[in-house]
Amino acid sequence: MSKTNFEFLDALGQIARDKGISVDTLLDALANALVAAYKRLPDSAEEAVVTIDPDSGEIRVYGQELDAEGAVVREWDDTPEDFGRIAAQTAKQVIMQRIREVERDMKYEEYAGREGDIVTGIVQQTDNRYTLLDLGKVEALMPQAEQVPYERYEHGTRLKAYIVEVRKTSKGPQIVVSRTHPGLVKRLFELEVPEISSGIVEIRAAAREPGHRTKIAVWSNDSHVDPVGACVGARGSRVRMVTNELRGERIDVIPYSDDPVDLIQNALAPARVREVRLDELTGTATVIVNDYQLSLAIGKEGQNARLAARLTGWRIDIKSETQLEEEEAGLEGQEWAEGEWIEDEAGNQVWKPAEGGEELSAEQWTTKAVEEAESAVVEIEVTETAQVVEAIATPDDELIERIEVVETIEIVEEAEPEPNATDATEPTP
Repeated sequence: MSKTNFEFLDALGQIARDKGISVDTLLDALANALVAAYKRLPDSAEEAVVTIDPDSGEIRVYGQELDAEGAVVREWDDTPEDFGRIAAQTAKQVIMQRIREVERDMKYEEYAGREGDIVTGIVQQTDNRYTLLDLGKVEALMPQAEQVPYERYEHGTRLKAYIVEVRKTSKGPQIVVSRTHPGLVKRLFELEVPEISSGIVEIRAAAREPGHRTKIAVWSNDSHVDPVGACVGARGSRVRMVTNELRGERIDVIPYSDDPVDLIQNALAPARVREVRLDELTGTATVIVNDYQLSLAIGKEGQNARLAARLTGWRIDIKSETQLEEEEAGLEGQEWAEGEWIEDEAGNQVWKPAEGGEELSAEQWTTKAVEEAESAVVEIEVTETAQVVEAIATPDDELIERIEVVETIEIVEEAEPEPNATDATEPTP
C-alpha cells in the first residue's frame, strides 16, 4: 500500500467515525462517482465498473461488454494512467455530498415515527411566527398556534415540547413541536410517575386549556394502587414537577370510572354534585348542585364545565336546586340575585352580592332565600285575592245585563193589581 492510499483510507475512516457513516457506504458512493468521471474521458468503454480495495485503497476501472440481455460477456482492465488525479478531484466533492445525504437520512430516521413523543430543546430564536428549538443534531419548529398564550420563550431557555409531526424535506427533517397539545401533559406524567410508565396506572382521558387548567382521568390496573395518589405523589411532589414545567398551569387529577354518572361527578370537582340526569339520545347530562356550589361547578368563565364536558364527552348542563324547583314549578324567568360564591379567609364558602353589602354564609344565604320565597308566595296570594275583589267590584258587561233583566222583572211584578181589587169598588146592594 502506498503512502497516499494509506492516508486516503485513514482520512476516509476518520470521516466515517465522526459522521457515524460506514466506510463501505462512502466507498460505494466514491466508486459510483468515479464511474461517471471515467465515462467522460475519451475512448472510454460504454459500460464500466470501479473497484476500491478497502485494505490497500487501490482503485481499478474495468470496462465491460454486455449482451442483449445485460449480461457481462467480456471485462478488461481500463484504468487510465492519471486516474489517481481524477479520483482525488472527485473524492472530496462526492464524499461531502454523500455525507450530507446520509446525515439527512439519519436525522429523519431518528425522529420518523416519533410523533407523540416528548423532546427537550433550547430556545434558539423566537418571533411572532414561530420559535426554533435546538434539539442537538436538528432544530424543531414551534408555530405560533402551538404556543401557549402569554408564555414567553427567552433565548437559551430549556423546555420540553410534544412532537406533532415529522416531515422529510430536501434540507433535512422538519420537526413540528407543540406546547399546547394535551399529550404533553400525559408524557410529562409518564416521566414523573413510574406507575404510568410501567403500565400500572393509565391516563384514560385528558382535557386542557393551555396556560390555565388541565383535567386528567386516571385508572389503576392494580387494586392496591391508588391512581390519583400515584400521580399526585407525596405532598404533591410529582404533580408539582409537571406544574412547574407547564409554568404554573393548574392540574386536576380525578379517578376514571366506566359509569358516566360517576365520571361526570368526578370531572366537576372540586364542586360537589347532588344529582346527574343523563339523556343518551341527545348526549346531554343535567347536573344538579346546591345553590352555593353553582358558581364553583361552572368555574371561572365556564372553564370547569367546559373541561368536564371535554373530558367526559357529554354535553353538561348545570343547574342549582332552586333553578330546578322553579323550572318544575313553572316559575322559570324569575329574577335572580347577582353575586358569586367565594372563599373567605377561613376557607369557607360565602356569598358576595354584586351590588355590595355584607357577605353571607351558606346557612345565612339559605335562610334568606327561604324567607324571600315565602314572601314571594304571600305576595302572589295577595295579588290573586286583589284580582278576585277587583273582578267582583267591576263586573263584566254580561253580568250587568243579567242584573238589569232581574230588576225589570221585579218592577213589573210589583206593578200588577191584586185579584179582588175591582170587586171592592162596586157599591154594596
